[in-house]
Amino acid sequence: MKILIAGAGKVGRALTDELSSEGHDITLIDMNSRVLEDAVGMYDVITLQGNSASKAVLEEAGVQNMDLLIAATNADEVNLLAVITAKALNPNIHTIARIRNPEYVEQARSMRDVFALSLVINPELQAAQEIARLLKYPGFLKRETFAKARVEIVELKVFKGSRLINIQLKSLSGVTRSQVLVAAVLRGGEAIMPDGNFVIKEDDRLFVTGAPDQLHEMLIHLGIINMPVNHVIMAGGGKISYYLAEELHKSHIATSIIEIDADKCRELAEQLPYSTIIHGDVSDRSTLDSEDIGDYDASVSLTGMDELNIVTSLYAHMHNVPNIVTKLGRGNDGDLIENMPIGSVICPKELCTMHIVRYVRAMQTKTGAALSVHRIADGRIEAIEFRADHDTRHLGEKLKHVKTKKNALIVSITHGTHTEIPNGESIFQEGDTVVVITNRDSKISQLNDIFEDGLS
Repeated sequence: MKILIAGAGKVGRALTDELSSEGHDITLIDMNSRVLEDAVGMYDVITLQGNSASKAVLEEAGVQNMDLLIAATNADEVNLLAVITAKALNPNIHTIARIRNPEYVEQARSMRDVFALSLVINPELQAAQEIARLLKYPGFLKRETFAKARVEIVELKVFKGSRLINIQLKSLSGVTRSQVLVAAVLRGGEAIMPDGNFVIKEDDRLFVTGAPDQLHEMLIHLGIINMPVNHVIMAGGGKISYYLAEELHKSHIATSIIEIDADKCRELAEQLPYSTIIHGDVSDRSTLDSEDIGDYDASVSLTGMDELNIVTSLYAHMHNVPNIVTKLGRGNDGDLIENMPIGSVICPKELCTMHIVRYVRAMQTKTGAALSVHRIADGRIEAIEFRADHDTRHLGEKLKHVKTKKNALIVSITHGTHTEIPNGESIFQEGDTVVVITNRDSKISQLNDIFEDGLS
């Protein structure tokens, strides 16, 4: 596909990396010549310096022949104008715009046709919703949902003293008393797709799939279920904190926000009358001490500095805060932070990128296209959700008779409202939801791609 990306910031560069690696023809526009030079040195892309909202620049970039425009500049207004202009020049183009300002988000969604938008992306809102989901149902480092929330893949770290240590996976159900499957393991920076003989060790990070009630049962029987979250403290008063306070308010969870900028504090106090806004510097430990951080049920570090977020989360851990979430703008450097007690790690850039990648893959293959794509195991493994249709091969065949490609594994099948962890006797029928995990090199774009007899 021919894709035009407007904006070479964090999201634009992440999309360039992802989509160029999948073989798409990428043209990248930005006002900054230096970032474009860096992009040319790293990727096989065409670059153009200029204003992404300019009709002349878009024409020079060849927007008339593009399949998709992704407007991801730092200015919402530029993104909207770029989309409108591109659609006028090419009525058949698909358009995605990043809209971050809370004042514009609902307007852009309700007026998608007017703005000629195929998809609206808000990384900060996505991050807030993800954090809220983790805090409402504590116990896991990450949760990825599939099949209309009937299936989840969760991340769980094996700490010293865990009942899971030295357990073979084929004996897991006897310990957890639940129907779950360990789909992947991170050990020493290596991503493993284990078999039944795999033995769990201390410090392993497990990625477990199952129905939500079964995963809850697993937590109970492992003795690691956390108490409900009632009061959350946030470090930093940016857009994510605003959205998160709104999300948690809906669940009657109290919020306090520490922000260093006095004007921003006044603005937040007006926007969030149900939150406690604290004027202070989280880099000064006396600020956290004065707020008795250890009395909170959860700490969420959301400043614009990764290093400060990590230090704040470490301080929260030192004061025994039971639930900790850390935002990393540059992504999860697994090798560096894997053993740091900083709780769940959220990266808005990665959430946004994968949402767009899912849309692009759906554009390529309408039949059998992925319903959702999630990265697990520090991005080394993909969990992909499909719906079996009339063109899907092996409908009604027992899995023990179906040969899948190496490093492609079916980890759940949902029939209507019932989800099962598959075994050799399991089958899938038209309309069923199938979740597959695979390493990133496999390039699975539709369900038929996982079969050994598939057509590539």
